[in-house]
Amino acid sequence: MIASRRNHLIRPLVQELHAYVPGEQPKIKGLVKLNTNENPYPPSPRVLRAVKAAVDGRLRLYPNPTAELVREKLATLHGCQPENIIVGNGSDELLALAIRGFVEPTGRPLRPRPAEVVQYFTPSYSLYPVLADTHGAAKNAVPLKADFNLPTVAELKKGRQWSFEAALSLVTTPNAPSGHGYATVALEKLCQAQRGVVVLDEAYVDFAAENAGALALKYPHVLVSRTFSKAYSLCFQRVGYFVGHADLIGALHKIRDSYNVNGLGQVAAAATLDDLPYYRANFQRIIATRERLSRDLAGLGFIVLPSQTNFILTQPPQFSAADWLQKLRAEKILVRWFSAPAIQDYLRITIGTPAEAAALVKAVRKILGSGRRAPAARK
Repeated sequence: MIASRRNHLIRPLVQELHAYVPGEQPKIKGLVKLNTNENPYPPSPRVLRAVKAAVDGRLRLYPNPTAELVREKLATLHGCQPENIIVGNGSDELLALAIRGFVEPTGRPLRPRPAEVVQYFTPSYSLYPVLADTHGAAKNAVPLKADFNLPTVAELKKGRQWSFEAALSLVTTPNAPSGHGYATVALEKLCQAQRGVVVLDEAYVDFAAENAGALALKYPHVLVSRTFSKAYSLCFQRVGYFVGHADLIGALHKIRDSYNVNGLGQVAAAATLDDLPYYRANFQRIIATRERLSRDLAGLGFIVLPSQTNFILTQPPQFSAADWLQKLRAEKILVRWFSAPAIQDYLRITIGTPAEAAALVKAVRKILGSGRRAPAARK
């Protein structure tokens, strides 16, 4: 009775929301954590020194409201101006801002107007529908090809489900959770065909063979999203950014929270940009481990999809993927499983250190060995 009386205080839209479900954050020691796509290597010593040095009297002050120094360094990196950059509390904040800034809440859920539509391919980042629902926007989820490749513009036109007039289109590239990389030429053709804003979400691009960053400066309706979390070992600090036309970036600045990027995060991001060779060496280490782990698992009967990210998507043998999730956890290995029909037969496995990859392979061998049937007794 008390709960029902309180419900009237909460908007119906919020009552019906299903929140984003993050990967498990372990509360016990000794687990090999391969479930949330974190970089297994620490920030550079230069970054750690810079953050420690900033823990002083500045903590009582507000940080720079626009992350000015970080924007200047990013502008140099991307060959643009600071007004082409917005920095956020992780790229997730900026994705939410894009929906708030470019999409109207829907007043006609059964037949929404293009201005009310957020669209994305599926499977992709599971936060997209949550952000759309939170804003009250209409969703248009369009399946990828069976091999998780991107449909061509001609195929999308023939299928008639994808909207080329949608207010906002979100494209995860390389894709998560499949790890599939998309060619820049294919992404450019899609961007050319769209009338609304396109966000190319490149959270994992540092592990890929190519990137589409130039499209954000070539087309006035295209934004590229990047993060310091996945490749640059700053998940704890929550720093992401968009690159794009000054008009779009300026609109997002109008609606972002004041002082939205914490001061220590700004210090860490700026120091990261001063030590890129350290990180690029780690990218190569992770890619080498990814290829080696893919071969090892394939040799044990796993179907491993090609990856351009710091994780792999793989279909395990002998048991269901959901069973493998629990069996590996019993061996103190955390991986990720999704219940969505298109990927419920797969596990997503983060690329850790060579030692962590070896621990995973050892656990897999143990599980496979225990799953084999004992030979029948002779009569």
